[in-house]
Amino acid sequence: MRRVERTARIEAPAGELFAYLADLRTITEWMSGVVDARLTSEGEMGVGSTALVTRELMGQRIEAPITVTEYDPPRRVVIGGEVSGVKANAQLDLAPDGDDATRLSFAMEIRGSLLTAFMEPMIAGAAGGDIDATLERLRAKFAPGP
Repeated sequence: MRRVERTARIEAPAGELFAYLADLRTITEWMSGVVDARLTSEGEMGVGSTALVTRELMGQRIEAPITVTEYDPPRRVVIGGEVSGVKANAQLDLAPDGDDATRLSFAMEIRGSLLTAFMEPMIAGAAGGDIDATLERLRAKFAPGP
């Protein structure tokens, strides 16, 4: 298993940031590499909510079903998926950082099967770049206005 983690300070209260990140309909706006997303479940957002996302990864488009596996507003949301024998979990942990800011920890865990374990380092490297780009998108979106 490979784990890639980055942390950033985002200029938004934890509740506001969590509501944005946990809404699977906004995932194409903030998660680098995701080019399309479609909800596949109904009802309130929470454990068991699902979507079908299309990612661009290492020059290829990959369609992947994802499921919310942990949901603890406004502190934590974990989204998991599996494609071609490679499991990935995106973990978003939020903590207040002053009055109107949040410390966001974004981690990806990648686990290959016996047949795909050799791909873990390549996927983890790409995931690190995507996490960096994602955090930059979030900083820009929630940057204080002039």
